[in-house]
Amino acid sequence: MSRVLLTGATGFLGAAVVHGLAKVERHTLVAAVRRPCSIGKCAQVHVVGDIGAAVNWGDALADVSTVIHAAARAHVMRDEAADPLVEYRKINVAGTLSLAEQAISAGVRRFIYISSIKVNGEAIPLGQRFRADDKPAPQDPYGISKLEAEQGLMKLAAKTDLEIVIIRPPLVYGPGVKGNFANMIKLVEKGIPLPLGATHNKRSLVGIDNLVDLIIRCVDHPDAANQIFLAGDGKDLSTTELLRGVGVAMGKPARLIPVPAGMLQLGAALLGKSAMAQRLLGSLQVDISKTCERLDWKPPYTVEEGLMRCFGRSN
Repeated sequence: MSRVLLTGATGFLGAAVVHGLAKVERHTLVAAVRRPCSIGKCAQVHVVGDIGAAVNWGDALADVSTVIHAAARAHVMRDEAADPLVEYRKINVAGTLSLAEQAISAGVRRFIYISSIKVNGEAIPLGQRFRADDKPAPQDPYGISKLEAEQGLMKLAAKTDLEIVIIRPPLVYGPGVKGNFANMIKLVEKGIPLPLGATHNKRSLVGIDNLVDLIIRCVDHPDAANQIFLAGDGKDLSTTELLRGVGVAMGKPARLIPVPAGMLQLGAALLGKSAMAQRLLGSLQVDISKTCERLDWKPPYTVEEGLMRCFGRSN
């Protein structure tokens, strides 16, 4: 039985990983959290505070064979820090590499790092797809910090026996999701008419249950070592299709007005909301073929099933 340390155990993704690992008898979970709390089925819970270079991971890493590092300074939409990149680096780079270095000293075999598709970039032309081995092109401080952490981890792997596994998910959705996806759900739930009935973009998403399944597969799959994997549901949706899918899953059809995307982009530019328009109207597709082939994996849930599970429903 392997002992797995999970950071960020109370977060949106971390809590789902806790639930998923509880079903796998061959793994014993050790959870790292910022403050005292009660967590499901864990062998131990370690309070480590805010993650950074100064954290002592000694007790938490005892007898651990695999680390799943899900804790991070997440993408902040309205960052008020004087220098956002400095703040991201404290946690996402320095904190990550300190944990990895201490993991090496503790004899940990594998380190699974939850990165972000933002390492690849913010958008890609319709019909093209980001691939795991593409040249990285992060556009914001969050994406840059994630790339720098990846690069530091791979350097450690090159000179030690620690196996690194990097997973880059696109937008993750599921029960309790926050951020832009949660805002979209609220708008559909309220029945507010939205001018997004004629968008023809394509975006890859990953349901949280699919992502957790992939993470668990990477804990002990021999072909995962020192690889980068992209995550996804295997089916891409336009913003129009996504809103309609949310409505169906919610049992309350979305009210969509077919406004041409060009008009929306122009209006957004005039209002200084071009970045928001890009997220709604631009395309971001990922190629998960390497993930599926190398790990003999496929998403256990379709995107339609994933949306249903957002609301505690199933097909």
